[in-house]
Amino acid sequence: MQLHQLRYFVAVAELRHFTQAAELVGITQPSLSKQIHALETDLGAPLFERVRGNIALTAAGEVLLPLAKRILADVDTATREVQELVGLRRGRVRLGATPSLATSLAPPVLRRFRDAHPTVDLQVVEGGSQDLVRDLLRGDLDLALIIMPGQGADSGLRADPILRESLVVASVDPLPATSATGELRITDLRDQPLVMFREGYDLRDATLQACREAGFEPTLSVDGGEMDAVLSFVEAGLGVALLPGIVVNRRPGIRVTRLAPPGVRRTIAVARRRDVVPTHAGRELRRILLEYVHDATTNHQLPPGVEPLT
Repeated sequence: MQLHQLRYFVAVAELRHFTQAAELVGITQPSLSKQIHALETDLGAPLFERVRGNIALTAAGEVLLPLAKRILADVDTATREVQELVGLRRGRVRLGATPSLATSLAPPVLRRFRDAHPTVDLQVVEGGSQDLVRDLLRGDLDLALIIMPGQGADSGLRADPILRESLVVASVDPLPATSATGELRITDLRDQPLVMFREGYDLRDATLQACREAGFEPTLSVDGGEMDAVLSFVEAGLGVALLPGIVVNRRPGIRVTRLAPPGVRRTIAVARRRDVVPTHAGRELRRILLEYVHDATTNHQLPPGVEPLT
């Protein structure tokens, strides 16, 4: 039994005329009759009988007709669903992003994607890089904007660096700089109370590592905040924090002081599972992301301290 035979059978059953059915499906009447006969042979029962010159369904034909219609409807639905997914008229893409990137890089990228593909479902998960890597490896995300760890990404991921950014010192009051350029050295933070992110944030690890490499353990005024909380704590004068310039750039109540070279820099990457073929929607979102970075670079719209790597 083949799908085209079922289509021919349904056409004859509905029109009750072999010649008209052949014209409807676009083949000759002898070819249609041959295919109907082959279907009857496969089923082991006649499907049509002639009664006074008219075409009527046999009992076997009556049983087959609703089943054939259902099968053909399911096939048409499956074909349409796949075509819509391939054509990005439907589908889903799940993007993870660190808090700083979820509020800075992700919004314009998602806006471009939404404008181009308004019917694709967008799901965004915000979390620290370690959490996002775990979600990627579990298959809960299609793509993630993460911060590359110093030892490199997990071997189960493909992580492509796209941006490098320098962290800045965020504070409410001016900080006394000891360098000739007005920049702060990491050692200048030795006696400054720091507002610290919770465990799992790469910014926490970057801050602690920078201080320890400079030979001191930082003094924490508040420990365990999320991104919005840390920004608010700094604005409230509870302490200073090392933050991405891409985030602090939009907070007029916070002063920004650059770090003297080598400073503290981090690499932003777009990551996915290495062993999973990305969906069409996932590939398209990645393409639009890279396109946005290219356009922002060309138009000099990247925030200070951020440089492209693509």
